[in-house]
Amino acid sequence: MRATDSDSYWLWAGVRARPEVQQAKTVYLLQGEIGADRSGQVRMKAQGGGMPAAHTQDLWLSYRVRSLDWPPEMVAALRNKLDQWRAQPGSVKGIQVDFDAATRNLKNYAAFLRNLRAALPPDCKLSVTGLMDWASQATPEDLDALAGTVDEVIFQTYRGRRTVPDIDAYVARLGRLHIPFRLGLAEGADWSAPATLVQNPHFQGYVIFLRNVP
Repeated sequence: MRATDSDSYWLWAGVRARPEVQQAKTVYLLQGEIGADRSGQVRMKAQGGGMPAAHTQDLWLSYRVRSLDWPPEMVAALRNKLDQWRAQPGSVKGIQVDFDAATRNLKNYAAFLRNLRAALPPDCKLSVTGLMDWASQATPEDLDALAGTVDEVIFQTYRGRRTVPDIDAYVARLGRLHIPFRLGLAEGADWSAPATLVQNPHFQGYVIFLRNVP
């Protein structure tokens, strides 16, 4: 998959400036990592994108999350960063949570997301990344619990830099999902769109995870 095959990108820490980003329609921009430090306290470590500035892309503020045990001030920090970006010229759609929720814990994750959504401004959309295992193993009830809470799910089709094996079977199972979704692809990974994908009314396109290429 080439970067030019999409107009939407994840821009993570350490990735050099690219012409594709300047011309992109949508960018998911890493802002920080939320997780427990050595003392067990859950904190945010700033990462990725720099200071809020004018932008032409539709922007999502993305956070890599390793713990859901957030202290009350965590949501306040997210809202503050959202306000800083929205004070600049350009569109900020909302916040993305990048958390590898195990399928068996999807119901608890949905509850966390409902609380987060309620604490965010009403006009702030909520995006989440999803594991392909959700498509094959989650119950319909667990998947539907996300439908009333998040605005989109971006399923990660890759591990490392390679597309997961048997991806066609996973994608076919996405027909059970009643929520807008995209597929996240790794730049440079082999990809051939399954025939069932274009027939899914909830499919919204691709997001490419950019990396530094020679």
